[in-house]
Amino acid sequence: MDITAFDYELPPELIAQQPAPVRDRARLLVVDRRAGTFGEGVFADLPGLLAPGDVLVLNDSRVIAARLAARRATGRAVEVLLLGPGPGGNWRALVRPSKAVRPGEAVLLPDGQALTVGALEPDGESRGIAFPPGADAFAIMERFGAPPLPPYIRRPPGPRDRGRYQTVYATELGSAAAPTAGLHFSEDLLAACAARGLRIARVTLHVGIGTFLPMRTDTVEAHRMHAEHCAAPAAALAEIEAAKARGNRVVAVGTTVVRTLEAAFLNGAPREGFAGWTDLFIRPPFEFKAVDALVTNFHLPRSTLLVLVSAFAGRELVLRAYAHAIEKRFRFYSYGDAMLFV
Repeated sequence: MDITAFDYELPPELIAQQPAPVRDRARLLVVDRRAGTFGEGVFADLPGLLAPGDVLVLNDSRVIAARLAARRATGRAVEVLLLGPGPGGNWRALVRPSKAVRPGEAVLLPDGQALTVGALEPDGESRGIAFPPGADAFAIMERFGAPPLPPYIRRPPGPRDRGRYQTVYATELGSAAAPTAGLHFSEDLLAACAARGLRIARVTLHVGIGTFLPMRTDTVEAHRMHAEHCAAPAAALAEIEAAKARGNRVVAVGTTVVRTLEAAFLNGAPREGFAGWTDLFIRPPFEFKAVDALVTNFHLPRSTLLVLVSAFAGRELVLRAYAHAIEKRFRFYSYGDAMLFV
C-alpha cells in the first residue's frame, strides 16, 4: 500500500495546544465498525457505552522528563530527547541539532555535568548517550528535564504539563511520550467504570522511537518498526482469557495496548505472562487475536498509529470518521479528543 493512502488534510487550528480543562470532559467520537455509523459525546460517557464484564486494558507506563536542555563547549544550545535505556548502560536519544554534535563530544547540563554523545544508531535517528559515571539518570531528568511534548504543540512545556501529560494510573517509569488515549481518564471515571462492572487490566509498553517515528518509505510494507519493551503480566492475560470465555469484549486503551496484547497473543499468551521487545507493525490485513474494541486519540497522517487503527477498523471507515471529526471541529493529537471503535 502506498503511504499516501493514509493522508488527510487537517486545519492547523484543530491541533490541540492545551489539554481539555477537565480530563474526562474531552469529546468522544464513537464509531460502530459494523454499522459504519458515528455517535458523539464526552469521554465520561465511556462506562455506559460498554457492558458489565468487559475488560479495559490500560498501559501503565509513566512518562519520563525526557527533554533536556544542554549546551556544547562553544555555548551553542543542544536539545537531548531521551528515548530510553540502551545496551551497555547507555541511553538512546534524539539530539538536535544532530549533525553539529560529533561522536564522543560532551554536552553540558546546567550544573556542568557532561553527557557524552555517541555515533548515530542504525535507525538513522537516535544517538547513544552516556551519563556521568555513577550518575542517576532519572534523578538528572527529574532535576533538569521537561515533559517531552511533541513538536506540533507549539509552546514550551509548563508546570501544568508535568501532571496533564501523564495518565492518572501511570506507575512504571520509562516512556518518552505519553500513551495519549489514557490521558482522558480521571480517578472519578475509573471509579465509574468499576461501578459499571467493567474489569481493569494493566500492561506496560514504554513508548519510544518505534511508536512516533514517521514512515519515510514509499510503501507501508517497507517500513520497519523499532523495537519497544512491553509486558503483559499473567494476571492481565488471565483476565482477557476469562472475558473471552464469557463473551465479553477486550477494550484496548490506546495503540500501545493493542501492540502489547497482540504481541503477547502471537507468542501464545503464556500463562506466566509475556515480557520482551516487540517490533510488531500492525497493518492491513491483520488478524486480531486479543482486541475487540479500541479507545484511541486522533493520529498524524502517514503514521504507523493511523495504519494500526485502519487495520482494526478499515481504512475507508477510519478516514471517513476523521473527515467527520474535522467537520465537527474535534481537537486532534496528544492533547486532543478521543475515539471509541466498537
